[in-house]
Formats: sequence, C-alpha cells, structure tokens
Amino acid sequence: MYAVIRAGGKQYRVAPGDVIRVEKLGANGQIEFPALAVSSEEGQVSKQADARVVGEVLNEGRGAKILVFHYKRKKQYKKLRGHRQAFTAVRITEINSNGQSFKAPELPAKEAKPKKAKAAESEGDRVEAKASTAKKKSAPKKTAKKATSKKK
Repeated sequence: MYAVIRAGGKQYRVAPGDVIRVEKLGANGQIEFPALAVSSEEGQVSKQADARVVGEVLNEGRGAKILVFHYKRKKQYKKLRGHRQAFTAVRITEINSNGQSFKAPELPAKEAKPKKAKAAESEGDRVEAKASTAKKKSAPKKTAKKATSKKK
C-alpha cells in the first residue's frame, strides 16, 4: 500500500514506515497530510476524498551546503554564496482510505548499553603494569670533545 502526498510544493510517494525529508514544517509530534492518490494494490491507483496520511516528526535539521556561484566573463564579476536548506524528517505511521487503515510496525525501543565495569577494572590493571615495567632513564650520553689543531 502506498499513497502520494503533497508537502512543501513537492509530491512524495510514501508507504507506512517510510521516513521522508520535507520542507521545514513548524509542527511537532503528529502531522497529517491530505492524500492525492492511494494505491491498495500494485498498478491500481485511485483518488479518494477521505484519504489521509498521518506521520510523526522525528527531527529537524539542515541539508548539505550547496555553493551558488555567479560569474560574468570579461567583467571581473564573481560572487560565491552558500545555501543550506532546512528540512523536517517525518516518519509515515498510518495511511487511511475507505475505512481501511494501514499502520507502520512499531519501532523497537532502544535499550541503554550497560556500562563496562570489567573494562574499567582491566584498564586500571594496565596502568599499574605499565608503571612497574617502565625502564629507568639513563643519564644522557656525553659527546667527545673535538681536537683543536693549532695553526703555525
């Protein structure tokens, strides 16, 4: 199942569970898009007035820098500017049409990694071992004096 939505002047083909980057939206949490077309089976697309797509805002950010260079030959005119487009990442959670609801599978909860107590103990052992095996520094070597020759 997929749907075609419009956001930020562009159209996107989305399915439940997809993550898309749209033009920056001022919304947080849940957001709803009107569906332009819905397909329940491959090859069959229909337009339904009551169809809607629900998504959840994941994060906001800015894209990669694009360099804009203006140049006029023989006129000594050059201008270089950069631009970073703002975006909102949206995860499509549900597509509703004709009383049917297609939902994305729930994301598994991330578990916090346990602290490595064993590694911290072994690191302390390593420091002690290095201290005991460290060599004593020997005195710096003296250089031999050069023989001077007398001029006659």
